[in-house]
Amino acid sequence: MTLVEARSLSVDLGARRVLDRVSLALEPGRLTAVVGPNGAGKTSLLRALAGLLSPAGGEAVLNGAPVDRMRPAERARAIAYLPQGGGIAWPLPVAEVVALGRLPHGERPGALPEAGRQAVAAALAAVGLQGFENRPATALSGGERTRVLLARALATQAPVLLADEPVAALDPRHQLVVLGALKDRAREGATVAAILHDLTLAARFADTILLLRQGQIEALGPPEAVLTEARIAVSFGVRAEVLRQAGRPVVVALSPLSGT
Repeated sequence: MTLVEARSLSVDLGARRVLDRVSLALEPGRLTAVVGPNGAGKTSLLRALAGLLSPAGGEAVLNGAPVDRMRPAERARAIAYLPQGGGIAWPLPVAEVVALGRLPHGERPGALPEAGRQAVAAALAAVGLQGFENRPATALSGGERTRVLLARALATQAPVLLADEPVAALDPRHQLVVLGALKDRAREGATVAAILHDLTLAARFADTILLLRQGQIEALGPPEAVLTEARIAVSFGVRAEVLRQAGRPVVVALSPLSGT
């Protein structure tokens, strides 16, 4: 079991504190959706949990060890991180870009062992990119490139997967494909967290919702407990109606609230 924790975690960006004494544990086998208004600290939290930001206080911990003190190769095998708006600079074939996810295991994209080839094929299938293997990655649309980068993260087969806005550039069909892939990865036993802005999609796919506001945890729990009309009004400054479909919240934003 791989346990990711924030222990009184604080992060500063310049002179501004963007996370303030956040404590939580991400559970293996569950998909956690990280939601909150712009500037709430969502990206900073994931980057700190991935060991990419040094805490100003407290610590991010993986199985009891501070993440920012782990050896880079060890951390890369344990935590796959998909950044927001990641780019692809070189016209490599899609399969080779995805195969870069095997580098933490000491495998070279041009000479993958059987386990590596299977991991790449499974990752491409998970995000709906079968048949794209030989296409230059730079010739793809923005949404397709996003799926290539997610496939690269999946190919690492790390026990922790952290994704920053993985569906932001995708059409509705591929939003469902990508969130289904993240959900499946969690069902396989991984610890998965993703920043999402669509609250209805978060409620549909996530086991747990983490709501951040002003660098602190506003709420943490199952979707139906976190996504209430009153909490949405306070956190997002909108009047919303929360409906139910198959027991899951469906959030309809109606109007901005004055003075927020």
